[in-house]
Amino acid sequence: MSLTIADVLALQGLESMRLRAGAAGLDNSVRWPYVAENTGIAEWVLGGELVFVTGINHPRDEANLLQLLDEACQRQVAGLVILTGPAYIQAIPPRLLDAAEAAGMPLIEQPYSLKMVLVTQAIGSALIQSEQLGRSRHDVLERLLTGDYQSLDLLLHRAAQLGLALGGHWQVAQLQLEGSELLFAQDDAAQVEAQLARQHDNISRRLRQLSSVLPVLGRAGQWTLLLPAPDAVAALANRQQLASWLNPLNLRLAPLKLFIGLSAAAHPPMRLAQAQDEARQALTAARRFSERAGLCVYDELGVLKLLSGVRDRALLDQFLNERLGPLLRHDRHHGPSLMPTLEAWFHENGNLVAAAQRLAVHRNTLTHRIQRIEALCGLTLDNAYNRLDIGIALMIWRLSA
Repeated sequence: MSLTIADVLALQGLESMRLRAGAAGLDNSVRWPYVAENTGIAEWVLGGELVFVTGINHPRDEANLLQLLDEACQRQVAGLVILTGPAYIQAIPPRLLDAAEAAGMPLIEQPYSLKMVLVTQAIGSALIQSEQLGRSRHDVLERLLTGDYQSLDLLLHRAAQLGLALGGHWQVAQLQLEGSELLFAQDDAAQVEAQLARQHDNISRRLRQLSSVLPVLGRAGQWTLLLPAPDAVAALANRQQLASWLNPLNLRLAPLKLFIGLSAAAHPPMRLAQAQDEARQALTAARRFSERAGLCVYDELGVLKLLSGVRDRALLDQFLNERLGPLLRHDRHHGPSLMPTLEAWFHENGNLVAAAQRLAVHRNTLTHRIQRIEALCGLTLDNAYNRLDIGIALMIWRLSA
């Protein structure tokens, strides 16, 4: 649970603080208060701060205040608080109010007579209480999702005490952000860390909007959230909403990519551990099969459900080696050509022209490779049972890639 700008404005003793612009950002999370003592703040904030501007140490004319607003937006601070009074900043310039409103940056006016020590003490205490409550709520949800409890009734009673509305049926979503190693290979480590932190914050903020009833669980580029889904219709709506957000997001994130796996619908609290396992299986398919465009629902897995149910990994590896072992060994020694060819052929339902276009090779080259595949594996792709075995083996190979 996080402390928002709206929560700060509702704190006892801070009633004289007024939101003057940027109401669109009232749900911004506040990490800590920061008093701006320099002409600029870009070098001194990391994002999520509630920045207080007093005008004591530096003159704060309209140009400087607009500069601070611009830097606040760039660094994604939670909001700006301008202290006004007869001594330093007499009034907030209208241009600043208009710019803050346009940017959706909360801009709060605080009378100079309200002592900063009281403000920071109130916010600090609220942050501690919010963190403690958040940890307790996260712990309850994690126990439900892992099945780590002795009494479901006692855990649900604890959830109710913490304000967790768990009644009803749910769909679990698992998300994972990948590709950070590509960023580290391109840029300075410190810049990459800052960029990743901003992306994590943006994704977390959007997920909190999607899951307004329950907290979002997340760490190190991985998130779990519960979405209301009493039936298949609601689950489909959840899928469509996530897909409409994911597709344009991944275009902006490149080379990073976000993947999403969704469980089936209508899981009561007693079956949330099962729902999480379904979401993890769907997430694996979303990551391993590019044709799924980064998102998969458990109900869409098909035969992958059966493969995921095989707990003895050695059996799957043995099946893969028996069917495609010669191709795997060939590609290890000569470079990847036969396995991608076979996969493209299956993806295009045996259409040689389409498969050749997918691989950007001549059709004759593709035909020669198919003949080579059949010779190495001792089978023919015209045989339906052979195709079934090879299709399953390709799935196992992709899951283990």
